[in-house]
Amino acid sequence: MANTYGKVSGTFEEIDNAYGKVSGVWKEADEIYGKVSGVWKLVFAAFEAGSVQTLSSGSGTFTVPQGANAIHIQASVGGGGGAVTGADYDKAGGESSGAGGGSGAYVSDKVFSVTQGETLTYAIGGGGAAGNSGNKFSVSASGGASTTLSGSTAGAIFTLGAGGGSSGTGGGVKGPLRSNTAGTAGSASINGTAITSGTFRDSDGTTKNITTLTSGPVGSFNQSGNGAVGSNNGNCGGDNCRIGGSTGATSYDGNVPGGTGGSSSDAGTNGTAGTRGSGGGGGAAQVNSGSTSGAAGGSGEVRYRFLRVQ
Repeated sequence: MANTYGKVSGTFEEIDNAYGKVSGVWKEADEIYGKVSGVWKLVFAAFEAGSVQTLSSGSGTFTVPQGANAIHIQASVGGGGGAVTGADYDKAGGESSGAGGGSGAYVSDKVFSVTQGETLTYAIGGGGAAGNSGNKFSVSASGGASTTLSGSTAGAIFTLGAGGGSSGTGGGVKGPLRSNTAGTAGSASINGTAITSGTFRDSDGTTKNITTLTSGPVGSFNQSGNGAVGSNNGNCGGDNCRIGGSTGATSYDGNVPGGTGGSSSDAGTNGTAGTRGSGGGGGAAQVNSGSTSGAAGGSGEVRYRFLRVQ
C-alpha cells in the first residue's frame, strides 16, 4: 500500500491519522478506501503495533516501518559475567568458593522516539566465559559484552554495559588461600529520547496508554538501570572444610535469577549458567573429587516492537 497524502494549507503532507464525522462526532478512521479503475482499494490504514521481536545474538540492522514513530523496548540487557571454579588446597588451612559473575545493565518497558524509515543498528552482548582452566589458585572468568542500539537519525539510543567476570587470585597449593572477587555490575548509558506519555493503537485494534506497557521483566513502565555485583562466599576455615559456590548476580533489577553456585555436598555439583544477562554461578570446594566448575554468564538480548504514539 502506498503512502497517502492530503493538502494542508495548500501543501501535500503525508497522512498519519485520518478522521471522519459519524453521527456528528469526529472519529478516527481505521482504514480509508478509494476507487481505482472502478475497483475499491485500501489507500490508508492506521498504524497498529505488531508482535514483540527478539534479538538474542549477533549484530545487524533493521528498519523503522512506515507510520511508526516509537520503539517499545520490552526488555534489553547486557551480557552477564562468567564465574570461576572452586579451589581445594593441600593443608592450607581452608578452601575457596568460586565467586559469582556480575550482571548486565538493563532496560524494561521503555519507549524511545524514532523516525519512520530510519535504520536501527544493534549488537547483542554475549555472556562471559567461565574460568575453569589452568591454575585454579589464580584464575579469572571473562566479562560479558555490551548490548547496544542506535539509529541513523536518533543516534545512540542506549548502551547496556556487561557484567564482569569473577576471579580467584594469589593462592597456592599449600597456601596462601586465594583472594576471591565477584564480578562487577554493568552500567547503563541511556541516550535516546524517552517517551513517557501518550497513546497508541495496539495489535488488537484498541487504543492504549503507553504507561500500560508493563510486560517486561521488571513489571512496571519506563525502567532502566545498572546490573548487580555477583555474590562471594569467600573462603572457609580449616583443612577439608566444605564451601558452596557463590550465586551469580541477578539481572533486570533482581527479577531474573543468576546462575546457582555449585553444591559442596558429597560429589558436589558445578555452578549453573546465568540467563538473560545474569551472572554465572561459581564452583564449590572440597567435594569428594576436590572442587567443581564455575559457569558462563547469560547472554544479552533486545525484545522490541514498533508503535505510533499520539
